[in-house]
Amino acid sequence: MIQATQLSKTYNGIKVLNIENLDIPKGQSFGLVGNNGAGKTTFFSLLLDLIQPSSGSITNNSVSVHSSEAWKPFTSAFLDESFLIGYLTAEEYFYFIGDLRGQNKADVDALLATHEEFFNGEILKNKKYLRDLSKGNQKKVGIIATLIGSPEVVILDEPFANLDPTTVNRLKKIIRELSDDPFVTVLVSSHDLQHTVDVCDRIVALNKGEIVKDMTTSTETLQELEAFFAV
Repeated sequence: MIQATQLSKTYNGIKVLNIENLDIPKGQSFGLVGNNGAGKTTFFSLLLDLIQPSSGSITNNSVSVHSSEAWKPFTSAFLDESFLIGYLTAEEYFYFIGDLRGQNKADVDALLATHEEFFNGEILKNKKYLRDLSKGNQKKVGIIATLIGSPEVVILDEPFANLDPTTVNRLKKIIRELSDDPFVTVLVSSHDLQHTVDVCDRIVALNKGEIVKDMTTSTETLQELEAFFAV
């Protein structure tokens, strides 16, 4: 589904990402972990064509993301609040994203209704602009917006940050339900090893832009990762 080949990114002579080969098959729930500056967000930014690679290529369903926009209709992402439109209310933003993805208001409302528990009464019908919501509630909006239009690829950068424990557990349920669909590929990056292991079938660890571990999630995965990052 997603393949990176000889992919690198250099800033001011410093190579911040250097991936020789990475293949993420369709239907996999894929976790990316690493310390600050490891290259997680850089990789996602390259995958979303937000920045250009210094070398190499990255494809999404055989589409080169840097030379075609054909990957956009089946891919959605939320990296941070810059993806939101601050002067819109949550409803206005959801309907805007729905329009981009060919969904009418009834379609969007039906999706939102299934996530009332996740919103916890704090998002809809309060007439607040997105810019006036807390960081956690902004994140809730961004995450649910990625689900509009039933995308085949969902990319979430640090989705658990700024969320309270109850919301984290609800988000884990949402991600696991997405992962149960063999046609949906989910990519999650996080500093939180436990949360990532809980929702991902496969974990890749980055260190200084390079892959240092690539493992299928098992009962030993968390312990192995904790031992690695404790050094």
